Amino acid sequence: MQSSQATGRIRVLIACGDIAYGATLENFLAVLDYDIERCHDAAGVLRLVSRRDFDVLVLDLGLGRDEDRAGLDDPSAVDLVSFARQNNPDAQLLLLFDAAQLDRALEGIRQGAFFYLPKSCAPSDVALVAEKAVRSRAALAMAEGHEQSAFEEFAGHSKAMQRVIEVIRKVAPTDSTVLLLGESGTGKEVLANTIHRASARRAMPFVAVNCAALPDALLESEMFGHVKGAFTGADRDKRGLFDEADGGTLFLDEIGDMPAITQAKLLRVLQNGEVRPVGSSASKRVDVRIIAATNQNLVQAVENHRFREDLYFRLNVIQIRVPPLRERMDALPALVRHFILRNNAKYKKRIQGLDEHAASLLQHYEFPGNVRELESILAHAVIMAEEDVLRARDLPDLVQHGSTPRLGLPYHAESSIPTLAAIEEQHIRHALDKLEGNQTKAARQLGISRSTLWRKIRQYHIEK
Repeated sequence: MQSSQATGRIRVLIACGDIAYGATLENFLAVLDYDIERCHDAAGVLRLVSRRDFDVLVLDLGLGRDEDRAGLDDPSAVDLVSFARQNNPDAQLLLLFDAAQLDRALEGIRQGAFFYLPKSCAPSDVALVAEKAVRSRAALAMAEGHEQSAFEEFAGHSKAMQRVIEVIRKVAPTDSTVLLLGESGTGKEVLANTIHRASARRAMPFVAVNCAALPDALLESEMFGHVKGAFTGADRDKRGLFDEADGGTLFLDEIGDMPAITQAKLLRVLQNGEVRPVGSSASKRVDVRIIAATNQNLVQAVENHRFREDLYFRLNVIQIRVPPLRERMDALPALVRHFILRNNAKYKKRIQGLDEHAASLLQHYEFPGNVRELESILAHAVIMAEEDVLRARDLPDLVQHGSTPRLGLPYHAESSIPTLAAIEEQHIRHALDKLEGNQTKAARQLGISRSTLWRKIRQYHIEK
């Protein structure tokens, strides 16, 4: 597909059923030296959008989605807004509608269209909005460039993290399923969102669900939806997360905690692209990319019959291991600046940075809770600070004393490296002890859900 970058000119597609109106609009835009193409039917939209990238697409809603006509082979039966968003996600979409199409125009705005105008508008007004759309697209492209630079700064330049970025660049433009592995708090959801924003689905929804945060009985309904009367309390139909993410990306966090019945239903969706709401006998096709994440060893979970082997292979098409913060400490300064600015705004402070002692303490801390723990540490420090520079005394006790809740188990001595399970167990025991057994507070401090903590307590036989 040829892009406007190749020619250096702004590309505009005018798709209008009224040929005279479209020609007049083209005359107004031509004085701006745009590269303009024009068509007057749905087939022309399908052909041109499939072949070229456009910066602005003026679309007459009367051209497509005529449900009273034809079968799937008829272009008039195609939802042209969805088609344009999926095939040309960077285009700014202007919708022309008549009175009977107002609801469709509003739906188009929800799908990411830039603006909608009645067909009674003067072509000069449409041209003015198209010019604004061009400027908006340029601003968005610049912002996305800054965003990518910021992401790479936050990620760091360690060899392991650069490998992650390289894989993301290759896999993002595809529809491949991705499995993110890594400790809790490493930023797996941020990476999932980055993959989505770098994909052709970027204009469509990114929907995230924590599979460990919902009770087993509720998770299936949340993911797949339910029909009225499916169970007690189901007083109306409810769309599931697959429906909400249709055309976009669904991020399944903590997938290792997904119950067996939901695993089986997810496998069917991955196999045939259809979802069936709870209590319904009818299935519905969905177009959703799946990105899953877990801090568990799924291979071991498969061996222990806690996770389906066939689902694991479906999810594990592209596997990305996210390094813990202690393995990419070169990213620490950028992350510190980011969290200080965020907490300044949240707590109405004007912290400028850290003194040398505080910076050194953070540099030598091991961050068992990774980036999520760093965020918590800096929130604590900003709240406690009495000056415009963070001092060592503003940091939590664990950081000030250079210790972690690992009971002094060192990383540098190979002969005494603890297992991740041992570290996790002792970290949980420490949190529960510190908070006098309050599991709700402990889960919040550990950055995990209450149900996940409960499962860990059972797993490690920790007395309540």
